[in-house]
Amino acid sequence: MEQGDVTVILLILIVVVGFILTRIGRWLNQPSKLRSFIPRQADLPQDDVVELLEGAGFDVLAGKTKIPITMTINDREQLESRLFIDYFAEKDQLIYLVKLANERKPLEMTGSSVRERLLPYRLLYPDAAGVLYVDMALNKIKKITFHIEV
Repeated sequence: MEQGDVTVILLILIVVVGFILTRIGRWLNQPSKLRSFIPRQADLPQDDVVELLEGAGFDVLAGKTKIPITMTINDREQLESRLFIDYFAEKDQLIYLVKLANERKPLEMTGSSVRERLLPYRLLYPDAAGVLYVDMALNKIKKITFHIEV
């Protein structure tokens, strides 16, 4: 093997190792795709909510979705709960989570109330553009976006 051959082999190895390290770095820094999985349903019921969202220009992707939550307290006691997202909608290639207004538990439009009731949904799906709060009694859709500074 000549001196020039060794140099070429070393240059190729440096490029390959650099490429592999770059790919690993990107993979480690990107958000988890599992956490931000958006379900899609082919057969959505055509109800008043879907009609209101479609009338406002949204494409409804999925209906009621249950997100199970398991909590462990002091490494012994296990609690079970769940969160429900009423719909997933899309507009201008942006995904929105949809929550319906509840007559028994109305949402006050204050910072703390919106944070307490809607921020957990947005944190579950960090790729979502925001939350659509739909009040069918008033036929209104409120788009709520969160801007979090860390």
